[in-house]
Amino acid sequence: MATVLVLGATSDMGIAIAKKFAENKYNIQLAARNPDQLKPAQSDIAIRYSVDCTLHAFDALNFSSHERFFNELVPKPDVTISVFGIMDDELTAFDDWNTTARMINTNFTGAVSILNIAAKYYMKEKKGTIVGISSVAGERGRESKLIYGSAKAAFSAYLAGLRNKLYKQNIHVVSVKPGFVYTRMTENLSLPKLLTAQPSEVADAVYNAVVKKKNIIYVKWFWRYIMLIIKNIPEFQFKKMNL
Repeated sequence: MATVLVLGATSDMGIAIAKKFAENKYNIQLAARNPDQLKPAQSDIAIRYSVDCTLHAFDALNFSSHERFFNELVPKPDVTISVFGIMDDELTAFDDWNTTARMINTNFTGAVSILNIAAKYYMKEKKGTIVGISSVAGERGRESKLIYGSAKAAFSAYLAGLRNKLYKQNIHVVSVKPGFVYTRMTENLSLPKLLTAQPSEVADAVYNAVVKKKNIIYVKWFWRYIMLIIKNIPEFQFKKMNL
């Protein structure tokens, strides 16, 4: 039975993704900074789906601990999914470097650190799958998502480069761009219903992308065309817009 590692498993998307893979008979490794918070989810997944479900302490910002964390996983995951991320208030981030650094290091640096380690293991095995949850916010720099969007842009570029690097090694890399999602991170935002996905929709999309070996997926298909329009607005006009 294959094993899936979910990094950032306390998130709504993380739990939904774990349940989707467990439903399809994957063993689950839930990793988070506070794994004790995941005990109810662990019990539910193990009992409901009759799979192994283990808890692991993982801190995205403690880069020096990442290699030891991965080396101690038994068994090693066949699929590694990076779900963790943070979206602080952009005005606060612009004014306060500590907030900026936390957003960049959580959304980009921490993800690169742990996924590099997973990638090197998969290269030795000549097989494996890596999934990164990025964002449509990274497709063009905007005032309203200055720091978050730029960190996700970097993460998307990293996943694309990793896919290019690992393809020859029989390793599959998936970039996921959910658009708006109803989660605790966005509960204070007024989101357009038509454009906003449920965590379960993200989970379905991720599972299908892994099984069908897709490269880049938009959870709501029309985000691909929304962002295509936004990316093609001329810069002389775009810079005047409130986006």
